[in-house]
Amino acid sequence: MSSRYIFFSGKGGVGKTSMACATAVQHALQGRRTLIVTTDPASNLADVFEQPIGHHITPIAAIDSLWAMEIDPDQATEEYKARTLDPIRAIFPPQMVAVVEEQMSGPCTSEIAAFDRFTDFLVVNRASQPESFDVIIFDTAPTGHTIRLLELPAEWTRSIELAERGSGQTCIGPTATIQAAKVKYEQALATLRNAQQTEFVFVLQPEAISIRETQRAITELQRLEMHNFRLIVNGIIPPAALETPLFAARAKMQQHYLATIASALPYPNQRMTLFDGEIKGWQRLKQVAHALEDATATAPDLTSTVSVDLLGRNRFTRKGATSRRSWSAPLSAILAQIKPNSHRRTIFFAGKGGVGKTVASCVTAVWLARQGYKTLLLTTDPAAHLGDVLGVAVGDAPRQIAGVDHLWAANIDPKRAADQYKVRILDDARRRGRPEGAIQVMAEELDSPCTEEMAAFDRFIDYAVQDGWDAVVFDTAPTGHTLRLLELPVEWSKQIDVKVFASADASAADGYAKARFGQVIEMMRDPAQSTFAFVLYPETTPIVEAYRAAQELATVGIQPGLMVANFVIPEEATTTPFVQARRAMQEHYLAEIGERFAAPQLTIPLLPQEVKGLEMLIELGEQLFQPMPELT
Repeated sequence: MSSRYIFFSGKGGVGKTSMACATAVQHALQGRRTLIVTTDPASNLADVFEQPIGHHITPIAAIDSLWAMEIDPDQATEEYKARTLDPIRAIFPPQMVAVVEEQMSGPCTSEIAAFDRFTDFLVVNRASQPESFDVIIFDTAPTGHTIRLLELPAEWTRSIELAERGSGQTCIGPTATIQAAKVKYEQALATLRNAQQTEFVFVLQPEAISIRETQRAITELQRLEMHNFRLIVNGIIPPAALETPLFAARAKMQQHYLATIASALPYPNQRMTLFDGEIKGWQRLKQVAHALEDATATAPDLTSTVSVDLLGRNRFTRKGATSRRSWSAPLSAILAQIKPNSHRRTIFFAGKGGVGKTVASCVTAVWLARQGYKTLLLTTDPAAHLGDVLGVAVGDAPRQIAGVDHLWAANIDPKRAADQYKVRILDDARRRGRPEGAIQVMAEELDSPCTEEMAAFDRFIDYAVQDGWDAVVFDTAPTGHTLRLLELPVEWSKQIDVKVFASADASAADGYAKARFGQVIEMMRDPAQSTFAFVLYPETTPIVEAYRAAQELATVGIQPGLMVANFVIPEEATTTPFVQARRAMQEHYLAEIGERFAAPQLTIPLLPQEVKGLEMLIELGEQLFQPMPELT
């Protein structure tokens, strides 16, 4: 009997890792040999299980029959390069090996290496595996990245076939050395399409963006001929919290979206209520595993029990403002990190998926524009939601946002950017008189999935160096993706250097590209021009991920300028034991944020409903950033 494969996916912050870990515990408790693997570059399995794990199969100490592994992109890359280069070293001279090694120094290799390690679990026979498992659970990265990962078998197969008809080179090595990988990826894709072996579990919360993200992801998987889907609707407000008006309002909002899920996503589903604390450690995971077994497809009927102003006309009370100021840094310290000075201000919002980066970036951009600063709001996130939050359509090119003077927004489309990037690079090469053979090599290098990421960053650079903007607000992708994005100029420069082997006249164009990247990197490093704002909610996982990201940024000379703590329960809302327990947990972590990060802290309160539309963004911006004379 073959192993059963279960993939957990969903928008960041919906509880995907918690549900994946609890499901793994559930299978292990039922006596199945279970392995949980994460492909998320910002992995936190170790945090949930409260023990070291790392880039190897590790037994979970508290639970028999359960193992875990966190695929480390850097280690996977070194392993992949060693497997690829060792056979070449045996038959080719060192000079040729050096060229191939340089060709494999770019971001493409990192991504395919992680995917290559991931596919090992899908295609290795049980008889030959060091450990045999009944169930293998994959805690994948947030949805946009996951879809890209699952598309790689088809994309890389096409890239390999095109390269075979050309120079025989790809950005991940010579085609002769990766033919076995091509076969493996085809087998992996067949396993993913086998509904008897593979199940896709989408974790979502009863909110509009989470529902749309799930619909989009399922459509993409269906296009790839994958069809076995199940849902876990997470974070439902429990009856114990309904006496608190804030949570009663959110519960009524959820009831509307639960009805939407039932009609728009007709798949088997389980419903999980919100817990009064974090899901981490053996005892809590065991509790959630049992709750999953008992999860039903019903929710409390709130029609007659809740009467709340969902328009939120009294959302932001002065009492709430006082609470916010008590947790935050002085308003002047916060404004110094977001307002332009003698330079244009570029603000990067980073953080774990689902922490509220898009809301934070939108409310900041709207507020800056209303202060008279000509502001551009951008995202390169493949799962972007700027239009959802702003309540207006946002396209690939900057357009002025009606209703807010001085505000423009753009959602950079990676696929369209890649097409335009390829044309521009190749046309430039022809204008510079490069030989046709060199142009063919460049075309093959550009015809790979990771060109999209590079092209999207390249488009961002175009806007970042434009004159005329007072402020540029960048709503980034989740943390692991963001760090790879920021590393691309350095990594891609290595790829550019390789082209010199094919054409000696490359240096001028390459020097221009490096100077252009260098200009933007220096801007990112200058706190007078740029602010890196980490958005997180006060729980362990987002704090740890932000801390790791800050350490990574420090290696390239970038320090956090602002910490944004989101979904903070206002003190006046703590009217039930359930809410009091969650608030006490948050207070502990709000203090930890202050201890871990040497940057001012802004808090955004938990609100009765989703932040959507310009009216709500304007009101929230005034609450967060406007001076309050009666408190001074």
